[in-house]
Amino acid sequence: MKKVFWDNPYQQSLETVVSHVDGNVVVFAETIGFSECGGQESDTVTVNDIKALSSQMDKCAPFLIYYTFPEGHRFVPGTNVTMKIDWLRRNRLMRLHFTCELILVLMNRLFNETPEGVELKAEEIDTIIKKRGAHIAENGARIDFECDVNIAVYFPKLLEEYNKIIAADLPIEKGFLDETNQTRYWRLTGIATVPCGGTHVRSTGEVGAIELKRDRANKGVERIRIHLKNNQTTSDPV
Repeated sequence: MKKVFWDNPYQQSLETVVSHVDGNVVVFAETIGFSECGGQESDTVTVNDIKALSSQMDKCAPFLIYYTFPEGHRFVPGTNVTMKIDWLRRNRLMRLHFTCELILVLMNRLFNETPEGVELKAEEIDTIIKKRGAHIAENGARIDFECDVNIAVYFPKLLEEYNKIIAADLPIEKGFLDETNQTRYWRLTGIATVPCGGTHVRSTGEVGAIELKRDRANKGVERIRIHLKNNQTTSDPV
């Protein structure tokens, strides 16, 4: 299965072929519909104007995505279909996903005392400040850290560094760390390389300004809630 959302996360319509049907569960030869992974919620997907109820991605080979449709969908293997995604939802999800992981990077750079201009390596993440979960929804994201103090004390520094990166409109490199096992990454040169299989915008300037709010997830676990200040799309689909 070709996952077009990795090659072009801005594509909102696709002509594809039904490759397998098992009752209400359908697999396609190609897809633009991301399925929940790494805390990022699934896209809203319609095929021939029939909305998928849910989707699930294999965590091992052959790494298929299974879409569940309502009764009476009438999809037949070998037939051509048109798949579409909700572009507004996709845009917000990928902006918030990148924002959430950038906050992760900045917290790790802060706690690791990574010098400016020195790139944080993937293996250096979670070595001092530990992530304890994350979730990215359309209207906001959260990330949890093992932390014994009110995490809001770090917000001024986080936002200062975050705003510099957004203002610089840096290109976001994306690709495979391991294509056989479909392990993906994103990278900002001189800042960090992060393993991630989500969808991401082309450059940091597309993400826009954010608001941070402190919450307490559990004893010894502090939560950062993230919201986009501008919830409109920041780029046109292509």
